[in-house]
Amino acid sequence: MKEPLNLEELEALARETLAGSAYDYYASGADDELTLSDNRAAFRRWQLHYRVLVDVSERDLGTTVLGERLAVPFVGAPTAFHKLAHPRGEAATAAALGAAGTAMILSTLSTTPVEEVVAATPGPVWFQLYVYKDRGATAALVERARAAGCRALVLTVDAPLLGRRERDVRNRFRLPEGLRVENVLPAGQRLPAEVADSGLAAYFASLLDPALSWKDLEWLRTVSGLPVVIKGIVRADDARRAIDHGAAGVVVSNHGGRQLDTAPATIDVLAAVVDAAGDQLEVLMDGGVRRGTDVIKALALGAKAVLLGRPLLWALAWNGEEGVRHALTLLREEVDLALALCGSPTLAALDRSLVRRIRQPDR
Repeated sequence: MKEPLNLEELEALARETLAGSAYDYYASGADDELTLSDNRAAFRRWQLHYRVLVDVSERDLGTTVLGERLAVPFVGAPTAFHKLAHPRGEAATAAALGAAGTAMILSTLSTTPVEEVVAATPGPVWFQLYVYKDRGATAALVERARAAGCRALVLTVDAPLLGRRERDVRNRFRLPEGLRVENVLPAGQRLPAEVADSGLAAYFASLLDPALSWKDLEWLRTVSGLPVVIKGIVRADDARRAIDHGAAGVVVSNHGGRQLDTAPATIDVLAAVVDAAGDQLEVLMDGGVRRGTDVIKALALGAKAVLLGRPLLWALAWNGEEGVRHALTLLREEVDLALALCGSPTLAALDRSLVRRIRQPDR
């Protein structure tokens, strides 16, 4: 079996394995997919101005997020429907992340029950949540996640309505027979019998509450008793509002380019959010991370860690749990090398003097 040398190569290998509609579901972005492509391109607009003659004979890649000591500065992002990629689905992904000493953020739209995912990994699991119109159902789902052993909630706030992904529309995407979402409803509840897989998207969209506001964050903190991280921030003023309403952290994220097209690339707005957060919020980011140097740039700009989404799906499709382990090893080795070459023996030694944004020529 051909082994990829980097995360970019995983996508081509996964495409050989995945059904076309499944590949498109994972790969697609909203509308013209401009934000999707810019998330990746934006990292190339930042240079690393490395230090020399620093003792980097010993290096430490560990970080602490939400009180959890992680061996590496990256965690698994919440991504849907892992069993499209491999029969073990989210359990395999979680097991690989745990073996790497890091956390998984489990999607509401997981095809594996939260209880099984938590049992599959020695690492922490955080539960990604949407707030429903039915607050009672939301509270019961939160209790299910808490009872299963999830240690934090990651509240997605950039999806009051679901974005339009034209590849899925063209493919009339649906889950294959035999797959179902396992974490949309509280314990003991199943999807209505009349909701066939082809009607899942419409049914899920009908649950979401477009009236969700900042006051609901305070309610969620009260009912959950867990740290709440806000995912989907791209503005400094929203980071300040997150502080005011008691969030434990924020994820600078544009939903992988799948919601509002032409939203800014996350690496370009990260520093402004970090400045607004100060020492009152932990800041993470996702979007376009493919190389160890990408991780270093994000951390130098102030992120505590980055989230990995699509690369783990490609790895899972390529070779299951072993594929994800391989992907995480590749990235860890790249981060370690980049850290040394930047003259920074620890993540704490990374700072903004190392990164500089290239000026774009006038058009």
